[in-house]
Amino acid sequence: MISLDRSTILQYKKFTEWTDTLQDVQESAWLQPIAERKASVGEIISHLKNWDSYLITTIIPAIKAGEGMVFPDFDSFNDIAYEYARSGISQNRLLDEFKLTRLQLVEILLAETEVVFKRVTVNGVETCPHTGTPYSLLYIIHEFNDHDKHHKNQILEVI
Repeated sequence: MISLDRSTILQYKKFTEWTDTLQDVQESAWLQPIAERKASVGEIISHLKNWDSYLITTIIPAIKAGEGMVFPDFDSFNDIAYEYARSGISQNRLLDEFKLTRLQLVEILLAETEVVFKRVTVNGVETCPHTGTPYSLLYIIHEFNDHDKHHKNQILEVI
């Protein structure tokens, strides 16, 4: 069983301190794939922003309405984020949008603990098949922290 508490949310917030350093990534590298058939730094940031926005606009309202969490097909959802990163948005603006979205989400998570800790289903499943942990929004944030670390490591390898 994984221990989940307020520090999980604060860790999620802390990631923005690292993404602030990405303002220094050379513009020529911003939209270059980090490896063959992989996203670019800009696409990764857009992808993270998109998932945070999805939690704010779809997941949190669903939990408040007594429903489970439903996540879309990852590939097509991520493609939308990648397209946005390539749409002409500047590096600094995308980083700012990511940070604002992440901080907005963290503010909601810290204020609405009943939503955060409530046990819910994810795409109809009650517990994580890998850990056996009952699903909650806090557990998803824990998983997203691991997801952030994965992408941070990918980016650090190329910058």
